Amino acid sequence: MGTVLDKRRATTKERFDALAASLTDAEKLLADKACVYATGSVARGEVGTFSDLDLFIVGYSDDKGRKLSRLDEIIVKADLIKETEKHGFPPFSGDGKYLEHYTVSDLCEKLGKAEDDHANTFTARLLLLLESRPLLGSAVYERVIDDVIEPYWRDFEGRKDAFRPVFLMNDIVRLWKTFCVNYEAYTEQKSAEKRAKRKLKNFKLKNSRVLTCYSAILYLLQEFAERKTVSPIAVRAMAKLTPTERFEWLAKRPDFKMVGTIEKLIGEYEQFLDRTNQSEPALLESSWMPPKPENSRRTNGP
Repeated sequence: MGTVLDKRRATTKERFDALAASLTDAEKLLADKACVYATGSVARGEVGTFSDLDLFIVGYSDDKGRKLSRLDEIIVKADLIKETEKHGFPPFSGDGKYLEHYTVSDLCEKLGKAEDDHANTFTARLLLLLESRPLLGSAVYERVIDDVIEPYWRDFEGRKDAFRPVFLMNDIVRLWKTFCVNYEAYTEQKSAEKRAKRKLKNFKLKNSRVLTCYSAILYLLQEFAERKTVSPIAVRAMAKLTPTERFEWLAKRPDFKMVGTIEKLIGEYEQFLDRTNQSEPALLESSWMPPKPENSRRTNGP
């Protein structure tokens, strides 16, 4: 729909495919046991000059525990660290502490439970459905998506003709609110320099994350408006689209009345991507960065 997005998508595919092709050792170890998927700008097809790489490892388990052994997991992580550096990606954020290995059972059985948030399975599960791209173990990745969708659609059989995906939509809204709270909480506890950096991260992520969350909600609403139900197949199709691709899908629907609004949103988002494609020091000096109001705390967004 726009030249900026077209270029970003082409660059993302080229860099991502090159990285995947170099991870032969990790691919062999994962086999049919686990997959590695990317989230963030790479998964959204928006990789820029300074984009980092956010990855999750998700695998299956049996009566003996995880199918991907801990030793093999270490080798996979080492391969990922080595090859991402070779391909020009920054080091993993948090010194690699977010490069975790979850099981499908973790993602599904913790759904709706208190530990879902602090175990980070909530974020891993929602980002899998809303903005993910398989790096390794593509066949396993496809199975994982089906398995993660299933508990959200557990009442579908009795309501096939009028199923409303309220459970998933509530979780999507909760994800956005969680992002908002986390951004604010972390920022308040830092020094002035760290607050400035956190504010920058907040500014960059809030624009992308709001598209991630609400493009999915709009997709589900449009699907229900057209079919009076939403099937697991429709959600799988949604999961294969990036947030901006979901907007493009909406604009092509025959009865969609807000094509002009979609075009405006994508145009503004392209401006945002173009402006933020700078180093952190350069962005911190940018005069167009919106200042945070003094003595105020936002409650309606990050």
